[in-house]
Amino acid sequence: MTSGRLEAFSDGVIAILITIMVLELRVPEEATWEALKPLRSVLLSYLLSFVYLGIYWSNHHHLFQVVERVNGKMLWANLHLLFWLSLVPFTTRWLGEASVSEVPVAVYGIVLLLAALAYSILTVAILAEHGHESLIAHMLGRDIKGKVSLLLYSTAIPLAFVQPWIAIGIYIIVALMWLTPDRRIEGELAEHAGDGAGTGGHASKQP
Repeated sequence: MTSGRLEAFSDGVIAILITIMVLELRVPEEATWEALKPLRSVLLSYLLSFVYLGIYWSNHHHLFQVVERVNGKMLWANLHLLFWLSLVPFTTRWLGEASVSEVPVAVYGIVLLLAALAYSILTVAILAEHGHESLIAHMLGRDIKGKVSLLLYSTAIPLAFVQPWIAIGIYIIVALMWLTPDRRIEGELAEHAGDGAGTGGHASKQP
């Protein structure tokens, strides 16, 4: 089984989630700048969640550029990831409408943490199918940034009950860490494409 349908389905789900978040934004009753002030937390939570969904879409796309085949475990691991991402619109709305309160901020972090864990599980399933000497294994490397992200989420969740804005700040830091597409994958793709061009163009074959 190839990865094309899985990637297309995932792209569609993420696009729908972003659309849902946009549709849930309330239009101010008055046509003034002052009318936007009560919506600051709503707009901030939307922006943060939009960035996170964009990061997952970008990294998911890069990841599946080198996935050669898909099995049942990978399909379910991908659905597991999409399940947690599907809760982002709900937690985003709660976070915004509750004006960055303790429990919504903590729940938002829990969803981010579980989505990150689900992404890690997906990469483990892919590595199990392709092998630890495969191109994708070289691309993922030791995944230091992913492990640091999990640590930061785990730190932010309890801090939400101390000072919610500290937790929000940590979520923003993690998002900033991932704004640039993973350079490991970018570099390996460019290098492997060059190697493939010199060997008849078979860039997708495993080493």
